[in-house]
Amino acid sequence: MENVAKEHKKEYEKKPEVVASAPGRFHLIGEHTWFFKDKTLSMAVDLPVHVAVSRRKDTNLRFFYPQLGEKKRAGLASLKYKKEDKWANAVKAVLYGFQSGGFDCAGMNVTVYSDILPSAGFGITTAIKVASAWAVRELMAFRLDDRQMLQVIERANRLFLQCEDFRADNFAAIYSKPHSLVLTDHARAGFDVIPFPFEERTVILTDARVPRIVTWNEESLLQPENVLLLGELKERRSNIYGGWHYEDRASEVNEVLSVVGEDTRRRLMCIMGEHRSVLEAEAAVHKNDFSAFARAVNRSHENMRSGYDLSCPEIDWILKRVQELGDAPDDLRAPVSCGRITGKGFGRSVYTILRTSDVEKYRERLSEYERIFGFHPECHVVRPAGGVTLL
Repeated sequence: MENVAKEHKKEYEKKPEVVASAPGRFHLIGEHTWFFKDKTLSMAVDLPVHVAVSRRKDTNLRFFYPQLGEKKRAGLASLKYKKEDKWANAVKAVLYGFQSGGFDCAGMNVTVYSDILPSAGFGITTAIKVASAWAVRELMAFRLDDRQMLQVIERANRLFLQCEDFRADNFAAIYSKPHSLVLTDHARAGFDVIPFPFEERTVILTDARVPRIVTWNEESLLQPENVLLLGELKERRSNIYGGWHYEDRASEVNEVLSVVGEDTRRRLMCIMGEHRSVLEAEAAVHKNDFSAFARAVNRSHENMRSGYDLSCPEIDWILKRVQELGDAPDDLRAPVSCGRITGKGFGRSVYTILRTSDVEKYRERLSEYERIFGFHPECHVVRPAGGVTLL
């Protein structure tokens, strides 16, 4: 709070009137299943973004990001997406979201303060948008409830940024609680906050610094006919979260998916596998069964690697070393740690959940990773955090 206020006053010669903070986040399982009305398990983490705002006497907008040393500017009457504005587009999008909903904003000075940059892929861009939205609502005294604020962010994403409005991102940044996970059910456009009970475990986000390489266009899978195919394989089941699961008889699955090519079939199977992993993880946290939770996470990574072709040798090497931290590394039934590829574009980041006693061993493995692959990884020990707040 002191740092962001200091930077704001230094840049604009005026203290901020409002400061809001929103958490970073990562998705544990199921981040790409939204199109198929499935579920996403997420963790908001204590990698916060602070947004400080103060009014101006004109209708101009000034943006400042101290960690990047970057300054941007715009005008309320001519809000436009500009590629070169990068992170400032997130703030402009939120202002557009308010104005396109009939709320008049004033000129303002904005400081975005975050030690973790948006390029890391840990939900920082979403945190900028959410913190900006809450700061502007307070500054302008807009009377909007959370549902209306979600609509502001949706307009920001769809109309200004022209990107998908990922509900799991928004729910994690807004509604998360300390020591908890957020489970988004895309079928009902809702969520639940569930406990993360594994107190003797440490969560680490590692930016492996591997260049992102796009191996295929995911848009090719996001077709209505594929939704209909998976719909044929859904079965009602009242005793599991969400009330349904996928058919698990191989003969039935093969018959339904026989009408698509092998690549599409494999990726639709991946969607089904993620559904299973989310349900298993959700059941495991309620039972405080870390082994079952870890199996679900590890299976999800295997799913990403074999079904979606999203992993890479560097990430797989790290996760193999994580598995070896156990007392019986070849026993896949009772893992003591787990991990999975994550982050923007699935290209270079991994999360691991380790016994706290194994953290230093993990860091030693990363030193070995750097010697072998030549990439300098960056680690962040994180904790499940609460959602957006005014400071």
